[in-house]
Amino acid sequence: MTVMAVAASLAASSTASRADCAHCGATLAGDAVAQGNEAFCCSGCAAAATWIHQAALDDYYQLRTVPAGRVDPASADFGAWDRDVVLAEHSRIVPGGREITVLTDAMRCAACAWLIDRALRRHPGVLDAGANAVTGRVVIAWDPARVTLSTLMSRLNALGYRPWLATGEAREQAKRKERRRWLLRLGVAGLGAVQAMMFAEALYLDTAQQMPIATRDFFRWITFLVSTPVVFYAGWPFLEGMWNELRGRRIGMDTLIAGSTLLAYFASVVETVRGGVHVWYDAAVMFVLLLLVARMFEQRARGIASAQVDALARARPALATREDREGRPQQIPVGELLVGDVVRVAAGEAVPADGILLDASSSFDEALITGESAPVRREPGDQALAGSICREQSARLRLTRIGADTRLSELTRLVEHAQGSRPQLARAAERVAGGFLVVLLLCAVATWAWWRAHDPARAFEVTLALLVVSCPCALSLAIPTALTVAHGTLARMGVLGLRGDALSTLARVDRVILDKTGTLSSGGPQLDSAQAFEGFETDAALAIAAALERDSTHPLAQAFTGIDTPHVAQQVRTVPGQGIEGRIDGQEWRLGRADFAAGDADDGALWLGHGGRAVARFTVREALRDDAREAVSALREAGLKVELCSGDASVAVARFARQVGIDDAHARQTPEQKLALVRERQAQGDVVVMVGDGLNDAPVLAGADASLAMAEGATLAQRAADFVVTSPSLLRIPQAIDLARRAQRVVRQNLAWALGYNLLAIPLAATGHVTPWIAALGMAGSSLLVTLNALRLGRGATTSRRRA
Repeated sequence: MTVMAVAASLAASSTASRADCAHCGATLAGDAVAQGNEAFCCSGCAAAATWIHQAALDDYYQLRTVPAGRVDPASADFGAWDRDVVLAEHSRIVPGGREITVLTDAMRCAACAWLIDRALRRHPGVLDAGANAVTGRVVIAWDPARVTLSTLMSRLNALGYRPWLATGEAREQAKRKERRRWLLRLGVAGLGAVQAMMFAEALYLDTAQQMPIATRDFFRWITFLVSTPVVFYAGWPFLEGMWNELRGRRIGMDTLIAGSTLLAYFASVVETVRGGVHVWYDAAVMFVLLLLVARMFEQRARGIASAQVDALARARPALATREDREGRPQQIPVGELLVGDVVRVAAGEAVPADGILLDASSSFDEALITGESAPVRREPGDQALAGSICREQSARLRLTRIGADTRLSELTRLVEHAQGSRPQLARAAERVAGGFLVVLLLCAVATWAWWRAHDPARAFEVTLALLVVSCPCALSLAIPTALTVAHGTLARMGVLGLRGDALSTLARVDRVILDKTGTLSSGGPQLDSAQAFEGFETDAALAIAAALERDSTHPLAQAFTGIDTPHVAQQVRTVPGQGIEGRIDGQEWRLGRADFAAGDADDGALWLGHGGRAVARFTVREALRDDAREAVSALREAGLKVELCSGDASVAVARFARQVGIDDAHARQTPEQKLALVRERQAQGDVVVMVGDGLNDAPVLAGADASLAMAEGATLAQRAADFVVTSPSLLRIPQAIDLARRAQRVVRQNLAWALGYNLLAIPLAATGHVTPWIAALGMAGSSLLVTLNALRLGRGATTSRRRA
């Protein structure tokens, strides 16, 4: 039988109209392939339908609820997947062969998973295969001696399920193991705590001491059996932490937690053996259970921030499609790409490195890098960033930056640096918590001594309750958790914090000073006019200017990027606030302000000078960012004073100030003058935040109380700033200030609760009004409260991105 049999099946089951492809449901075009009574959008879909029938898997068309993915024969080269470097990073050795996890976004229903499972398992050399329609993951185990991985990937692709490499297999396995381990510990603690509390309740209800001794001891030994795995397996993270703290000769949270747990457990064991009056197994297991829950919430809070760096690290694909000298596509590992290579990026693929778009325009999703949810349109000659997703149609790029030099790698390093730093406020809280522990231990000794003298039977119980209820976990979590969630939320918005201490400063600012070029302007200036003097050719002047600006990161350099030049500038040097100078064919050239380039009076234009005389004059037109006026208005509504400070001419600065509604504007400011303005405002008592992007903004960014640098700007400016705004939207600035203020409120609330709780709980515990298990509930509840309060900072981030 041929595709005719498939056609009969499709006629009864498919909901697609005859104007749609019988396999993928795409609208048919002029190049449709007719097969019997059915039509397919391309030869790839027709071949997939034929193979499905020949493999006796026609039930797929009966079971599916949505059409399959379109088959793209042009993207069928998976030869690079067989390379040792790829296999070593993305697969693992299993008995009989190797195993790999791949992703596909075309798996849309359970029938897709059913088809993939059977299609792969029938292939010789496949040991096992499993597809998950929910996660879009396919796990394949195969024998490399019998079948290559590229053959299996080609089969998947031929069915319309284009495979992608997932994160490195070692990383995937480690994350899965850690997640399963924590869930298992929590399950053991939950079951053990329920059983222990059930038996403890029976013992507590025997208020008249009428329970037979044998029954009482039986309940205690059963409680001992269910409590032991809770303490030593579920509570292992705290025991391990205590060991590390003691080995480092310091006392921390884990020491107090594990010490209190072991004290309750072993004291209970002793009382069980000798038939004492009280046991405290319930306190030990409740302590472990509740603290495990609190610790998992804390890890989730920290995961909000680490998710950004994880996502950035995964954004760059493992493989890229490079054109060879004859223009033929070949798939290679990303690490083998070179500057100047031409790569192809299919629709839905991630860009492997920074490059210039060739041929046709396309849209790119830069949400991960900039925080913007809407795809950005790029025209030929525009830059596409590594990690962005090509959307509408395939694109060709000529690479300009690869590996660690890409914008994606820079952002990854910035986020990792931010996560690695510990804010001064958090360090102070840890020091307070450490001192509190010492005081707490002294109070515990005093409490035990007093109760030992007045009521020996309750001395241990009261002391244990005091140690448990006053454990300063909430105090140690109050600040770090809030700051961690705040930085994670900022990163998702498109604002990367580089210094932890800057967030508290940003919350106190009352004046914002904005740069113009690259900040209020779109950063994409266009050449408006060019005029040459003394018989010099205009094209020749433009070629020299383009050579000088070729490697400049200043936004004005973009006005000359589309100009072809045969010249190569050497010894190029940027003079902040003035212009740029360099040697071309052994002669000195300058481009910048008139007084810098040609010794004339400044008129706001760009001048090209040679030997102290003017050669050409250029005017550049800049466009205002779409949301600049709205951002300035939002800053004013937040009670902030806004100023414009720029090195550009007074006419352009005044025009921008009028457009955005800024009354206080300063033009032709050198870096020294900008810094002096900030110092003047600080002397008046203002807390100043500076927003800029250029090389000449680096001194003032470093000198301001808090500073934000635009991601499109100079690297030096980003290093000098406290935050980098990766989003093109200026609304991120007022949003970041608002989030910083909310973070400070949450920190104050957490500290107030943590201190208030301890001031109330310690006297109650010391006077014997709190039992150990209630103390465990109160302590864990306090930790949960400050963590959940900090997690509130993550709310509204998605809404803010959508609104911007």
